[in-house]
Amino acid sequence: MLTVRHAADRGVARFGWLDSRHSFSFGDYYDPDHMGFGPLRVINEDRVSPRAGFPTHGHRDMEIVTYVIDGALEHKDSTGTGSVIRPGDVQRMSAGSGIRHSEYNASAEDPVHFLQIWIVPEREGLTPGYEQKNFPADARRGGLRLIGSRDGRDGSVTIHRDVDLHAATLAEGETVRHDVRPDRKLWLQVVRGSVAVNGTGADAGDGLAIEGVERIDITAKTEAEVLLFDMS
Repeated sequence: MLTVRHAADRGVARFGWLDSRHSFSFGDYYDPDHMGFGPLRVINEDRVSPRAGFPTHGHRDMEIVTYVIDGALEHKDSTGTGSVIRPGDVQRMSAGSGIRHSEYNASAEDPVHFLQIWIVPEREGLTPGYEQKNFPADARRGGLRLIGSRDGRDGSVTIHRDVDLHAATLAEGETVRHDVRPDRKLWLQVVRGSVAVNGTGADAGDGLAIEGVERIDITAKTEAEVLLFDMS
């Protein structure tokens, strides 16, 4: 079964400096029919104006993955870690027993466009931690590249949950296949362009909840970029 979560139906938050779209309930947006999917709790698509951002605030007991689409995002946290996240970078922050961080647009001139993803960890009280790796465009082109996993295999960032996170950039007409293991569910997030998944169409900003299938074929109707979550 494939169910499309259309981009236009997502929650919206606008604060002048921020335009945010929520695939699942978040902040002041509450929808009991969209509280998450498996361990996937948040997918926020954020656009932040130059020089603006989120001042220091706290999190706990959540795996937070940041995926920049355009621009650059500056991150600082209470572990003493600081970095700039750019397209191709994947950052995983384990909030665990408690962490404070800030996120600001690293540019004084250009907006930053990114996805912030929250995954419920396998247990509470983990030691706060951070990891960031770069996955070049060539490594994601024409196939599903593993960028996050429970065991950090194949150079992916480590997510403290049984979740395999893949990224792919596909040329128009290109198809990639993914076999689904028993008792797994998938979420596909369309980052750019348009795709068809087992014949079901989805456009930029759309998500697809996928259950009860043995495999999926992702075909790009235009040049497209997608994230695929494969979860227990």
